[in-house]
Amino acid sequence: MQYISAKKMILPVKYEIDLFGSTHMMNIYRGCDHGCIYCDSRSECYQGGRPEGDFGVVHAKENALFLIEQELQARRKANAPEMVIGTGSMSDPYNSFEKELELTRNALRLFDKYRCGVGVITKSALVARDADLFSAISKHSPVNVGITITTPDEELCRKIEPNVSTPAKRFDAIKKLSDAEVFCGVHMNPILPNITDSEENVRRIVEKSAENGAEYVLCYGFGMTLRKGNREYYYENLDKEWPGLKEKYMKTYGSKYVCDCENAKELAAVFAEECEKYSLLYKIKDINRVWKKQKPMQKHLFDFEK
Repeated sequence: MQYISAKKMILPVKYEIDLFGSTHMMNIYRGCDHGCIYCDSRSECYQGGRPEGDFGVVHAKENALFLIEQELQARRKANAPEMVIGTGSMSDPYNSFEKELELTRNALRLFDKYRCGVGVITKSALVARDADLFSAISKHSPVNVGITITTPDEELCRKIEPNVSTPAKRFDAIKKLSDAEVFCGVHMNPILPNITDSEENVRRIVEKSAENGAEYVLCYGFGMTLRKGNREYYYENLDKEWPGLKEKYMKTYGSKYVCDCENAKELAAVFAEECEKYSLLYKIKDINRVWKKQKPMQKHLFDFEK
């Protein structure tokens, strides 16, 4: 792990419709040590030209907490409207170093202090450590914790996500967050063609999500993305674990960015059926509507000092 400096931490969401319902985004780390073979953040368009090099090397932003508090103080002085900060879209906020550094945990303390909402995406069971802070924030602002689980199969998980918490531990984290009355759910993407694209895999994820108290299961496409940088890394790992599968990908997808599973329509139907069966939210608009439905009362300056 290495340290880098930063000039700004909290950035407005640029997209007209943000997938996760956040108004702002924050990455307190750069890079990730989970080692997922399919990670889109490894793409050249994100990493090209950066002096810190390999995406697998984690970089912590040494002045992150100072900047976050400065930016939240400025928001308070401007009497800005409700802010919901998303984190985890580019690098996991709960990498292996977070247990000791607690940068994400301390950022959550600041979100609570300045009355901001938060949306988190992670593959780490460590997120359950911060159930107390998510619960505190939810008393005044929206909270959504999404844990990515692409397969409940422990052996398969080790091949495609070698350094992450086991699926069992991640489902247990969902249970702990749910017991703390934190809005949480499971992100099922990506679906890897010819690897995790079975109906049984989809059914088991949805069933175990329901068993552990998830509010939703999200799958925003039955396939994966491949572009320069992560494509080469992914193919290299396919050759190690599934010899010959790379050639099938190359023939089927060529240089396509979005690589849909051949049985995507069938998987989508099974997914919707299973979510309806267990009364789980699964449409993005419904998930965002529910987790952001509690609008805090009008803030006064003295609220920020509590």
